[in-house]
Amino acid sequence: MSSVTTINPATEESIKTYNRLQTSEVVSKIEKANSVYNSWRHTSYDERAKLMNALADIFDKRNEEYAQLATQEMGKTIVQARKEIEKCAKICRYYADHTADLLANENVKTEAHKSYVTFQPLGVILAIMPWNFPFYQVIRFLVPALMAGNTGILKHASNVQGCAFALEKAIEDAGFPKGIFSNLNVSSDVVELIIENKHIVAVTLTGSAPAGQSVASIAGKNLKKTVLELGGSDAYVILDDADLEKATDLATHGRLQNNGQTCIAAKRFIVLEPIYDNFLKLFTEKMKAVKMGEPTDENTYYGPLARMDLRDELHEQVEKTVSQGGKLVIGGEIPDIKGAYYPATILADLESGMEAFDEELFGPVASVIKAKDENHAIKLANNSKFGLGSGVITENKERGEKVALQLEAGNSYVNKLVASDPRLPFGGIKTSGYGRELSGYGIREFTNTKTIWID
Repeated sequence: MSSVTTINPATEESIKTYNRLQTSEVVSKIEKANSVYNSWRHTSYDERAKLMNALADIFDKRNEEYAQLATQEMGKTIVQARKEIEKCAKICRYYADHTADLLANENVKTEAHKSYVTFQPLGVILAIMPWNFPFYQVIRFLVPALMAGNTGILKHASNVQGCAFALEKAIEDAGFPKGIFSNLNVSSDVVELIIENKHIVAVTLTGSAPAGQSVASIAGKNLKKTVLELGGSDAYVILDDADLEKATDLATHGRLQNNGQTCIAAKRFIVLEPIYDNFLKLFTEKMKAVKMGEPTDENTYYGPLARMDLRDELHEQVEKTVSQGGKLVIGGEIPDIKGAYYPATILADLESGMEAFDEELFGPVASVIKAKDENHAIKLANNSKFGLGSGVITENKERGEKVALQLEAGNSYVNKLVASDPRLPFGGIKTSGYGRELSGYGIREFTNTKTIWID
């Protein structure tokens, strides 16, 4: 029987070994989820909400336990891990309170005696989730899916299996029917078999563009819907009227939050020429000042990357950018310490064609780009295959809104870092994926938008 061992990226020590599921066990769990769906779909929103609020209470009560687990498995700082668990509880309560309204029938005036649109569940949804937000990424899919009347199957990242099984137990402890949600500890080569299973009706994936292409291809051949939230290389346009203290504070936090491993993290800072040098100078000072260290230390600003191979890949990207003519301002050297650590790094004077301009750098590395004027900045921001998040920093809100509307991304924020919010749709365009999560738009992704006509 094959197995996977989780590793603490801060210490390189083994945490726990988990046995992989046999094919027969995978099929059994999917069949159980389908069996539960056949009864769960008929429960009322009030019944579902009661259980969802119970799940929120569990997240509150086990906040420290879950936060420590996330920190141990993927290196997230303990302070940010606690906030992740708080966000999980918030999502639960939001959908407990609002699903009945979000999925309410929509009457449409026609020549019929009565005509309306109703939203009905689909069945068993497969979620393929990454390690960077091991609890929240799953909850972001699962809560609206369950509240809509669906059931769920999870294929989580191998390095956060402890978090995956903790989620499975939390769902059961909250009182949900046993088997309504199961974690499948399997390798990636089993995913095709799962998608092809007749009981899987749709797939949602958060991950890399290549992973999204692979999953979408398999699902497409089987005529199953997908929602993909893929990578990003978010551009933040720093206009020449920006408050540089505010701009560099946002830039520092944006690039180092979650140890730089966030799809919607600010990654490319496109700065107008009149303030470029001052921005770079102040940004460099702040990136130098932050503390890298053990993620369980309350004072640590950022910790290690999630795995050693990811750290090494990031370093290769930095070196490639420098070889292409990019300027290494600070960082860029692997520290001689145990763990998957990488220093806060700034690459400047970047242009299209350079690695750090064109590709996603998933770690504490910032790309700084000079723009001649506002229109040039917009052009540079949109010169990307990605389109997940984007932002504008300016003292003129109207000007910021005008620029934000021209940025090619699923999310554009003015004077604030992009963040997911249950009240608003979240997702990308271009190679950053398609479909939406959260809000009414997200919960309807995995429902049958059904027309009813009564003559």
